[in-house]
Amino acid sequence: MLKVHAKNLDTVVVLYVEGQIVNGQTEILRNAVTPLEGKSALILDLARITTIDAHGLGVLLALREQCLANGSRFKLMNVSKPIQQILEITRLDSVFQIVSGVVPPAAAGERSRLVAA
Repeated sequence: MLKVHAKNLDTVVVLYVEGQIVNGQTEILRNAVTPLEGKSALILDLARITTIDAHGLGVLLALREQCLANGSRFKLMNVSKPIQQILEITRLDSVFQIVSGVVPPAAAGERSRLVAA
C-alpha cells in the first residue's frame, strides 16, 4: 500500500512517499497533491519507493504538469537506483528535475501531517 507523509516548509511542500506507485494505488498520491496548490515547490521524496509502473510514471508526469500550470516547481528527491534506472530507460530523467540529499531540519513553523496510510 502506498503511504504519503506531507511536510510543509514555508512555501515548499515535501511529500515522503513509501511503497509502490502502481496502478490502483496512485489516487492517494493525487489526493495528497490537490490541497497543496499555491506553494512555490513540490518535492517528492522517493527514497522508500520500491516499484513504479507505467501508470505511476504517468501520474508523476501529470503531477509535474499540474505544478507547472500553477507556477510551482516540481522535483523528485532521493531517487533509488532501481527507480533511477527506470527513469533513464524511459528517458524521463531528462523531463524531471531530480535532486539528491535530505531536506534540511525543520524550520520554525513547520507543519507535518500524515496524508494516507
